[in-house]
Amino acid sequence: MQIEQGPVRDASDVSRVLEATGREGNTGLMVVPGLVTAGAKQLVVKLAAERQMPAIYAYKLFVEAGGMMSYSLDSIDAMRRCAAYVDRILRGEKPADLPVQLPTKFELVIDLRATKALGLAVPQTLLTRADEVIE
Repeated sequence: MQIEQGPVRDASDVSRVLEATGREGNTGLMVVPGLVTAGAKQLVVKLAAERQMPAIYAYKLFVEAGGMMSYSLDSIDAMRRCAAYVDRILRGEKPADLPVQLPTKFELVIDLRATKALGLAVPQTLLTRADEVIE
């Protein structure tokens, strides 16, 4: 396995990176969180599908747009924990004294339509572990 990075600064970079990656064949795609990728989610999902590239995304929004799967922190749980921190600060605790918290709850979302379009079978063990399966 070889990992290639494709930094993007705007939508044209998204097209360029996916075009270059898609030429190599037998590739997959991992889309990391960022303003550009989130803003161009429809384009990213469309290009990955056109190039028959299995892809995993950092946000559920990509799967809702037709992407194959996402694995990310549970944003509702993260917001709830953030609200608890805001409450502690408003009650007088110093932000510098609060411990750093990392996400503890993650969610796996799989779109079976997208996997079938790529000709891929998802193992049953993965489906049973998924928090949401879109059919």
